[in-house]
Amino acid sequence: MDLFDVLTMVGGLALFLYGMSLLGDGLSKASGGRMEKILEKLTSNPIKAVLLGAGVTAVIQSSSATTVMVVGFVNSGIMKLSQAVGIIMGANIGTTVTSWILSLTGIESGNFFIQLLKPTSFSPIMAVIGVAIFMFSKSEKKKNIAMILVGFAILMFGMDTMSSAVKPLADVPEFTNILLMFSNPVLGVVAGAVLTAVIQSSSASIGILQALCVTGSVTYGAALPIIMGQNIGTCVTAMISGIGASKNARRAALVHLYFNIIGTVIFMAAFYILNAVVGFAFLGDAASPAGIAVIHSIFNISATAVLLPFSKRLEKLAYLTIKADEETELPAEETADLQFLDARFLDQPAFAIGQCKTVAIHMAEMAQKGLYTAMTLINNYQKEKADMVVALENNVDHYEDQLGTYLVKLSSRDLSQKDSHTLSLLLHCIGDFERISDHAVNIMEAAKEMHEKELFFSEKAEHELNIYMNAVCEIVDTAIQVFRAEDQEMAENIEPLEEVIDGMQEELKKRHIKRLRKGTCTIEMGFVLADLTTNFERVADHCSNVGVCLLELQDDGMDVHEYLDVLRQSEDENFKKQVVQFAKKYALP
Repeated sequence: MDLFDVLTMVGGLALFLYGMSLLGDGLSKASGGRMEKILEKLTSNPIKAVLLGAGVTAVIQSSSATTVMVVGFVNSGIMKLSQAVGIIMGANIGTTVTSWILSLTGIESGNFFIQLLKPTSFSPIMAVIGVAIFMFSKSEKKKNIAMILVGFAILMFGMDTMSSAVKPLADVPEFTNILLMFSNPVLGVVAGAVLTAVIQSSSASIGILQALCVTGSVTYGAALPIIMGQNIGTCVTAMISGIGASKNARRAALVHLYFNIIGTVIFMAAFYILNAVVGFAFLGDAASPAGIAVIHSIFNISATAVLLPFSKRLEKLAYLTIKADEETELPAEETADLQFLDARFLDQPAFAIGQCKTVAIHMAEMAQKGLYTAMTLINNYQKEKADMVVALENNVDHYEDQLGTYLVKLSSRDLSQKDSHTLSLLLHCIGDFERISDHAVNIMEAAKEMHEKELFFSEKAEHELNIYMNAVCEIVDTAIQVFRAEDQEMAENIEPLEEVIDGMQEELKKRHIKRLRKGTCTIEMGFVLADLTTNFERVADHCSNVGVCLLELQDDGMDVHEYLDVLRQSEDENFKKQVVQFAKKYALP
């Protein structure tokens, strides 16, 4: 085997690994986070959990990715450890699909239609179709499909290149002697585990083993323990992802490790005892890619069938390894969903965006709760509620910091156009929600001043202020609904109401001046009223920002300043009609 063959083999391996990565990324993008959401909504039924884990892994082509996601779910509190066990077992079954696809390289037949099943026959066609879609299509969905096709073609081309390059090794005695060493079960398991741990993919290491089969030097006796070791080596990815996570998340990673170690020990003990009694003649035969796939599948399915009834025992073993202590591992209820912003989800951007949206909605609802609580203090001040407003504002500040940091990290990932729009919306809007909670504190402080100085609005002024606050409540409700649903039609209702609120503020000032001249109100109460109306008006401004931001992102060509200028100059008939409707609805007596 000369230097050129070595370079060809390394190049083939590089293409194989890149193709596998491209294929996985394409499948992940095409799923748009749906696979992860299916996992998140898992039923507690263990058999369904296994089927779900197998199905999701078969789609995203990576048991490591599935397991890491599960570790993230457990760390975030989205999933219980008992639910995770079934998925982890199913992930091992799902990863066998890749080995079956790769086994197609071993097809030998003179039949034209059977030859079409060989990757060397259809991969070039897939590559041409994929590249053509990339070049001529503007649809993001079609480009994701193109990525899958091109990724698969590169994967298979790399596999074929590797197989061709290693064929001369059949005549190299040193290579044959090395493989004979792996007939020792312990050495074979260690070799398979180390190889998989290094490249962090059991599918890739199985593919390498299948490529080596073309030399005819890999016997089933040597391949079997290597396959067992590969299943153990794939646990490294989950174990690494568990570092720094919660105890339950680390336990989930341990369940994955224990499942594969115990499964390997049971399977190998049973197999070699049976071999000692019966004597399997096939162990000395040269292994084929399809034979490797069969062994891989039989092991994972049988290990799951044997250990699934003992899933509670596996869970208990993880608890014995990582013992609980007296300190609580549960986050405070108000900030519990910040745990959703797990770094493990960054590798699945579509799902991570969904998690960020969930957290941001909760942040908006806290700001809303703080504002409405502050409003109740104007006429009925209570210290407990005032403290609640401050606590909510502190939580909202914390949410903005955590979300902002996470979103910046997420922005460097490869996002779809839709996810990129959602990320921009989140980055723009979380600042507005944080400012609304700041204004809630200002309103609470104005109410506190009134309480301490025993100041009261006149009955008429109080009635006018209540109408004004009702209008503010509606615009806040609308803004949060717009943000939650990304509803463009509803977003167009915000600006007319904001215009009415601006007009109401001016009218309230004028009415106060009239009462001041009549001597029915004081200058001090005028200052308090000005503080309150100014804060309410600014809350409406931030709601306007949310609506305009959504409209801008939905229409990439939209000029925000031109849009607002047209509305304010009342050139838009629909806008004028809505302003009139809101003005009637919130007319001051």
